Amino acid sequence: MPRAMAGEPLSFRAFLDARPAGCEYGYGHGHGLRALRDREFPRLRGITYLDHAGSALFPESLLKAFTDDLRNNVYGNPHSQNISSKLTYDTIEHVRYRILQHFHTNAEDYTIIFTSGCTAALKLIAESFPWIPEGTKQPSSRFCYLTDSHTSVVGMRGITASMNVLSAPIKPKEILVAESRLPGEEQNCTTPHLFSYPAQSNFSGTKYPLSWIQDIKSGRLCPIKLPGKWFVLLDAASYVSTSPLDLGVHQADFIPISFYKIFGFPTGLGALLVNNRIAPLLRKTYFGGGTAAAYLAGEDFYFPRKSIAERFEDGTVSFLDIIALKHGFDVLEKLTGGMEKIKQHTFALAHYTYTVLSNLKYANGAPVVRIYSDTDFNNPDAQGPIINFNVLDENGQVLGFAQVDSMASLHNIHVRTGCFCNTGACQMHLGISNEDIQRNLQAGHVCGDNIDLLDGRPTGSVRISFGYMSSFEDAQTFLNFIIATRLSNSDAEIPLQSVTKLPTESVPDDHLSFNKADKLSPILQIPDRELRNIPSEAGTTGRWPPEPEAESMRAAVSETAVPMCRKGGKPITVAKIYLYPIKSCSAFEVTEWPVGNQGLLYDRNWMVVNQNGVCMTQKQEPRLCLVKPSIDLKQKIMVIQAEGMDPISVPLEDNTGKEAVTCESKVCSHRVKTYDCGERIAGWLSAFLGRPCRLIRQSSDMKSKSHQKNTKGLSSATNISLSLVNEAQYLLINVASILQLKEHISARLKEPLEIEELIRRFRANIVISAPESFEEEEWTEISIGALQFQVVGPCSRCQIICIDQQSGERNKEILQSLSAARGRKILYQLGLKYFQC
Repeated sequence: MPRAMAGEPLSFRAFLDARPAGCEYGYGHGHGLRALRDREFPRLRGITYLDHAGSALFPESLLKAFTDDLRNNVYGNPHSQNISSKLTYDTIEHVRYRILQHFHTNAEDYTIIFTSGCTAALKLIAESFPWIPEGTKQPSSRFCYLTDSHTSVVGMRGITASMNVLSAPIKPKEILVAESRLPGEEQNCTTPHLFSYPAQSNFSGTKYPLSWIQDIKSGRLCPIKLPGKWFVLLDAASYVSTSPLDLGVHQADFIPISFYKIFGFPTGLGALLVNNRIAPLLRKTYFGGGTAAAYLAGEDFYFPRKSIAERFEDGTVSFLDIIALKHGFDVLEKLTGGMEKIKQHTFALAHYTYTVLSNLKYANGAPVVRIYSDTDFNNPDAQGPIINFNVLDENGQVLGFAQVDSMASLHNIHVRTGCFCNTGACQMHLGISNEDIQRNLQAGHVCGDNIDLLDGRPTGSVRISFGYMSSFEDAQTFLNFIIATRLSNSDAEIPLQSVTKLPTESVPDDHLSFNKADKLSPILQIPDRELRNIPSEAGTTGRWPPEPEAESMRAAVSETAVPMCRKGGKPITVAKIYLYPIKSCSAFEVTEWPVGNQGLLYDRNWMVVNQNGVCMTQKQEPRLCLVKPSIDLKQKIMVIQAEGMDPISVPLEDNTGKEAVTCESKVCSHRVKTYDCGERIAGWLSAFLGRPCRLIRQSSDMKSKSHQKNTKGLSSATNISLSLVNEAQYLLINVASILQLKEHISARLKEPLEIEELIRRFRANIVISAPESFEEEEWTEISIGALQFQVVGPCSRCQIICIDQQSGERNKEILQSLSAARGRKILYQLGLKYFQC
């Protein structure tokens, strides 16, 4: 039996007893921090937000103070000279002083340059630093950076390379053994070099010594042995979100920050703090509005403004967002008492979570997680409130981060997964070589996708991070989630039987099918007699097919079909056909249906979007499954029904007369051109779902194309036309595979699931009944009469399978059981594309 944690280690008393010395929790609120959360963050009720390193969350009082300010004052363009503009200018200057005060410095030592964020600040440094390129009489400059750096830091080398300046990555261990002194004759060289390192790793939370700043500037530490003068860029974006930074003591030359990391609002605003000793050396070529003291349009004459800030802030700054910063500082101080208390509070939570997490063991003594850290979480000066890890199975194999993320989402736990824009740290901690990165790219994996395992090895990890409003309950909920999903009932986790391969022995010549490589492939064939021609009377009722791409053939359910792909085998039949006219809404079951070049005709042609035009799915709104569309081909309408609502209809004809609205759908991962279906249906859906939403339809003059994906056993698939699906034109599922899943999870559920209900949760288009479970995973092509399909590959299932398609209720156990049943990847469906022989 698994040695799950007892209840006591997860109690609030145990948490308080485990706090490191000097780390206070709750800003004086203690266990009553919940009242602050309820008042300032009511939107977090029922949500465990653990991505504070990604973004802080703004409190209600910040928005109120800011909007009250805007309602009570008139703020004009600060470049004008009128009264409202003067108020804006003065307020901005006040905010500059407030920022300097926050970092324990003043205007004599530092200048604040507002940017669109930390990334823009880094780009500004790369463009304006006084580099000396290769090939001059003077020794050339170097740009050095710690390999544990954000992408935006590493990206600076693209600019330096264009200036003929070399870059040098430095591993964390290398700088600690760097040679400390140069020969005396080289110490007088003034060639400027720049070294960048993060005050806190955004990957692991490791805090690198701030003492490095002075050590490098003084020459006690030398990133690489070169004559010249070293300047230090301290990437403080992650650090300052939960820790105080004293620039009076640690005087870095450049400090880029993003304010949403601290306050949660405003976004799209950052700053570069520049040490005034280096500021006069910065070079700038472009000049925008507000930066010139004088210039000529007809001649090459330009004289910059004297102020460093005004010289580098091209155009009108985001002045209302800057004004919001004043309220951010005020509210943060009022709620917490300052950054030192935030540091203590967040570290207490991280230390406790790390301690419990690192001690979780399976029954065989194997660890439940592998934590990627350079510290033991005992010192808040060496470790920030970030925990990076991967979940392991009992055999020590990594579970994919996408699977962990899906499970966490079911519990309303928000985490971050991937490599976190820090490839260097990811490589270092996960043991990923440079060659591995390139091979993974060739295999289709790119930064930010959900390809979490390649050849059984992780491509990334899971990160949780605490912020100033995080509570003990957040840590407790997360730990309970890990325990419940990895340790509860694990003694009952019996792997499903191995895949049975479809035999490939020879078949009669009149039934041979060949793939593009002219090789025999396992083929599922269903006789032509199960295909029916389009009714002749259809031609008298208007243009048929209803859409130009529809083929004059139909897919049909067959109870007597006999596969011709093997001798003596039991029959393989098409048991069910479903289409989903509205993405993420209820299924429409048919016994036969026209096939188009995008899939089943009208399958996922419509989708529901929120007031911002973003596609809604059952992940965000489970009650979408209660919206029941059906297609009437004769009347050329789609009828939509829902309990308590009068039925409503939408025409099937593509209304190209309306102005098409181009929108991006991240759900579908591709750009689609759509048009709105009108106010009547929008009001109907909004009334039923209880939130503003609209129905939109994909326009026929711009069909989306799938991204290239290697088909199983075949050459790379060509781009195919898709409706509003995620990847494949069709999804196929095998009843035998689902029956075995049903047997596996029955013991876990309070009420057993009917096979029909379980099948509906997978939202497949074609349901087949094959004699062996999972034999479909070996197929490369499938023929249903005259219709021939190519297998695109297996499809991972998301948390929608946990939603009862009849009631809209969630059951977390389904996805957990899938994970236990099939190991590290949840694959139960095949994606298909239709092609003509």
